[in-house]
Amino acid sequence: MTDPQVEILPQSGGEPSEARIANLIYILYLASLVFGITGLIGVVMAYVNKGDGPGWVDSHYRFQIRTFWVGLLIGVVGGLMSLIAIGWFVLLFGLIWIIVRCAKGMKYLTRGQAHPDPGAWMFG
Repeated sequence: MTDPQVEILPQSGGEPSEARIANLIYILYLASLVFGITGLIGVVMAYVNKGDGPGWVDSHYRFQIRTFWVGLLIGVVGGLMSLIAIGWFVLLFGLIWIIVRCAKGMKYLTRGQAHPDPGAWMFG
C-alpha cells in the first residue's frame, strides 16, 4: 500500500510539505468566506513561500496571490455597490468565483501538477 502523501508529488520530485503548505493556503481562503482574517494569513503565507519551492508549487502560490487580490477587489466593488441591488449579485459572483478557483487549484495540487494558468482572471 502506498503512502497517500507521496501521490501528490510530481514525477520530478519535491517535498510533501511544499504541497501541504499550498493546500493549506487554499483551505485558509475557503475558511475566509466565514472568518475573513484567514484569507490575509493565506496571502502572507503565499508571499513568504513563493520562490522557495519547485516551480510547480510556485505556480500555485502565484495563482493564490492573484486570487486574493482579485477577490478583494470584487468584494470591495460588490460591497460599495450593495447599496443598489447589483452589488449583491457581484458579491454572490465573488463567493462562487473564490470557491471554484480554490477547488480547481486544489485539484491540480493533489495531482502534483503546476497550475496551467496562474495568471487567469476568471476561474483558472
